[in-house]
Amino acid sequence: MNGDYVPAEGPVSPPAPEPYPFWGYGDLVLLIGLMLPALIAAAVLVKLAALAFPGASESPAVIALAVQFLGYGLWFLCLYGALRLRYGRPFWKSLAWTRPPGGTSRFLLIGVILAIGVAVLGAALRTPDVDMPMKELLRDRVSLILVGIFAITLGPLCEELIFRGFLLPLLVKSLGAVAGVAITAVGFSLLHGPQYAWSWQHLALITVAGAVFGWIRLASGSTAAAAVMHAGYNLTFFIAFLAQGKEFPG
Repeated sequence: MNGDYVPAEGPVSPPAPEPYPFWGYGDLVLLIGLMLPALIAAAVLVKLAALAFPGASESPAVIALAVQFLGYGLWFLCLYGALRLRYGRPFWKSLAWTRPPGGTSRFLLIGVILAIGVAVLGAALRTPDVDMPMKELLRDRVSLILVGIFAITLGPLCEELIFRGFLLPLLVKSLGAVAGVAITAVGFSLLHGPQYAWSWQHLALITVAGAVFGWIRLASGSTAAAAVMHAGYNLTFFIAFLAQGKEFPG
């Protein structure tokens, strides 16, 4: 021993947790700005495909869903680029796409219950039977099936990733949980405004549903849980639509 004093090492402090969300409002503005170009590009690509394959499908529902599906794809490609290339983070994990706690059936059932509650509230508000543009896409069996599949699969997936996976954490970090959930729900409702001819009763009901989706996302910590719940919600209304007994030609 050389007699030198070596101080004992103290406890090592754990590394500071990384901020979440790590994206900012600049990314949000960029994403919003890319929405219209993505839809325009999708519409152009679908039109070119229709010209290249004439007679493949003239159904308005097929065309509308193709544009929306491709537009979502291009838009999410931009979001993937922001998370993966700009920040070097995984896409799904960053947006809290994790297995719903307690299993998916639990949140599917909650979605069904929410749909029933919203239907009761709609009756109390005397929601009018407006001439919705969506009805034009449901005039035949093929269109009905395609719209139904989209409404319970890709629709909830894409909308929940954007609103409850990307937007909600940003607003909660800045404004708190209550304001974040409320603002996200209002934005979610406005997105569906043209679909329901801007009926205030429909927008109010969608805002309520969006707020519950947001609350579930925060309570469970899983965007997938909100998406499963959203799918159950849409499925319930789709079944109710079919139960009305409407007949389709062909």
